[in-house]
Formats: sequence, structure tokens, C-alpha cells
Amino acid sequence: MAQATFSVRMDETLKQQFDSLCSDFGMTASTAINVFARAVVRERRIPFEINAPEPELTRENAMLAFMNLRMQAKKNGLADMSLEEINEEIRRTRYGEGEME
Repeated sequence: MAQATFSVRMDETLKQQFDSLCSDFGMTASTAINVFARAVVRERRIPFEINAPEPELTRENAMLAFMNLRMQAKKNGLADMSLEEINEEIRRTRYGEGEME
């Protein structure tokens, strides 16, 4: 099998830590990268979860979310629902009783 070179730039401290950990595993960094690449190709996905941090919950963000919901409700013709209708929709959603009519 023909070999190709793969060059990656990373923080020097991170590289030292990675090299050291790979050595503890009994492999080189190059072997570890190959293991990772084979897993990605075999599974056709990144073999671990990548998440964004949760947004900071602030009064400003909460109000922005609320205003967006109000605009969506108005756009979808739901802005004039009564409190009873809203509570019924919440109840149906909680207990899986189907869509609102």
C-alpha cells in the first residue's frame, strides 16, 4: 500500500501530551492518527460526540427566546390562544395525546 504524508499543526504542549499518552498506550502519534482515520472511514462518522457549550442562560437570552416564540406564534396564527388552550396543548404534549387540532 502506498504511503502518504499527513501534516497537522497543533499547540506544542498538546503535541507533547499526545505523544506521551500514545507512548503509554504503546504506539506512536502516527499510529494513533491512523487508528482514528480507520475508525472514521469504517464507521462513516467521527467516533465521538462533538458538542457546543450550552449558551449562558441570562435574562436577556431568555427574553430574546420568548420574543422569538411570540413572533413564531403570531406568524403561525397561534398568538390569540387562550390560557386554557395553551394549557390543554401542554397537557396533550406531556401525555403524548396527539397533535393540536
